[in-house]
Amino acid sequence: MARVFVYGTLKKGQPNYKHMINTAKGLAKFQGRGRTVEKYPLVIAGKYNIPYMLNIPGTGHHVAGEIYSVDDQMLQFLDEFEGCPDMYQRTLMSIEVVEWEGKGSAGETRAAAEGIMECFVYSTATYPPEWVGLPYYDSYDSSGKHGLSYVLRESR
Repeated sequence: MARVFVYGTLKKGQPNYKHMINTAKGLAKFQGRGRTVEKYPLVIAGKYNIPYMLNIPGTGHHVAGEIYSVDDQMLQFLDEFEGCPDMYQRTLMSIEVVEWEGKGSAGETRAAAEGIMECFVYSTATYPPEWVGLPYYDSYDSSGKHGLSYVLRESR
């Protein structure tokens, strides 16, 4: 199992969460909530209002999200879903555990108790330069006060 940190449309209550609970795509087990140890710019960009974490460490906010344990099948699905490696790149990042529900190995439980763990995150280093000038968010909600509702793939 791999650990993945999701900060956008794949979180609970967001438009693409249905993929995280679709066992035909693999297994994803919610472990807890966290936030990036380093600051990153989280922007909403493009004509479909997609959330992107720009891979510019030290700029922006500590981005909030959810930590999942996923099997190889789900990780492969997520790579395809996230357009990896062209649109997003899957990289390891340090995530501070804010709230932990996960039941796992002693090592995982200890890592959670210590407060920081390494998780795969889909961020991007391949973005138009003007995105750096967009507003930065610390947390994503498709129906947030930003007014930039995400456009589902089936509606594009």
